[in-house]
Amino acid sequence: MNPIYASLSDTIFDGMSALARETGAVNLGQGFPEWDGPEDIRRRAADAVMRGPNQYPPMRGLPHLREAVAEHYARLQGVALDWKTEITITSGATEALAAALLAVLSPGDEVILFEPMYDSYLPMLRRAGATARFVRLYPPDWRVDPAALAAAFTLKTRAVVLNTPLNPSASLIGAEDLALIAAQCIKHNCIVISDEVWEHCVFDGMRHTPMLSIPGMRDRTIKIGSAGKIFSMTGWKVGFACAAPALTEVFAKAHQFITFTTPPMLQEAVAFGLAKPAAHFDEMRQNLARARDRLATALHHEGFVTLPAAGTYFLGVDLAASGIPLIDTDFAVRAVKECGVATIPFSAFYNRAPERALVRLCFAKSDATLDRGVEGLAKARRLLA
Repeated sequence: MNPIYASLSDTIFDGMSALARETGAVNLGQGFPEWDGPEDIRRRAADAVMRGPNQYPPMRGLPHLREAVAEHYARLQGVALDWKTEITITSGATEALAAALLAVLSPGDEVILFEPMYDSYLPMLRRAGATARFVRLYPPDWRVDPAALAAAFTLKTRAVVLNTPLNPSASLIGAEDLALIAAQCIKHNCIVISDEVWEHCVFDGMRHTPMLSIPGMRDRTIKIGSAGKIFSMTGWKVGFACAAPALTEVFAKAHQFITFTTPPMLQEAVAFGLAKPAAHFDEMRQNLARARDRLATALHHEGFVTLPAAGTYFLGVDLAASGIPLIDTDFAVRAVKECGVATIPFSAFYNRAPERALVRLCFAKSDATLDRGVEGLAKARRLLA
């Protein structure tokens, strides 16, 4: 068997969710919302199933959806895209990431990753024959260190994988840090694979800055988005990759031999959803921010120290600062088994163990679930502190 995959253990997300199911624990670990997405978008998909067609759609995606993606980003992010030559629809953002890495990388290339990082990046780039070089970001601000960034680039560097807003840190990579990364990519003639699936989950009046908008990066960035994240329907697995024509041509060739295409009824419904007015996305952000604040306030009342959460569905808890002298994995296992609440340890997002013990909580849940989760965490703190 392929040694890259044979050596992998089950993901921490599956493991913690399985423990939550076995024990009946509240699941604040895996990042899926407790609601099922806008009803009108779901009805649109159901109608499209019955109306058809239900055969293969175009490999690059329905023209109607590609046009909708271009209109959406032009209207809400000021990014101009040609739907015919610069947009490909994929079966989720993870497939888009895989296609981008396979399109860009050759064996022996190097890729820069920022830690903490989403857990699929490292095995996927290794499967493409590349090796990783890491730049570590540190709480609470998670800023890019210019010296560490410059030191990571070599003559073999081919790509940088970027995630903003960043899972699990819930931070944004701002325009200043994006410019630092862009300068190094231009200097070393590198491509940025920019995972921006959380682009609409940004709070407190802050705005997401797409890498495509940074000077010099329009022709060397593959921007990846996710309808599942935008509409809180994570099971739909409809993604989009946006890039200059030369990049899109090779990206699409990689995509055609991974999934080839994506269910047409879902594409039809996503196109409908992307046309929603800005007020829809504002309301979504407001609801998520209210849930974040409810969870953070209750945790602070119980003596927990949390990290700032500017984006995503996630809130970080600093265990040591909260008086809990355990590593994050030990805390997570004991919390779910003994206290009835599932979390995700931050160490799952690092190549090497982080300096601080942190756990990630998902706040895209109902008030009742969040309150039950806080009860379990309060019990954990009393038991384990």
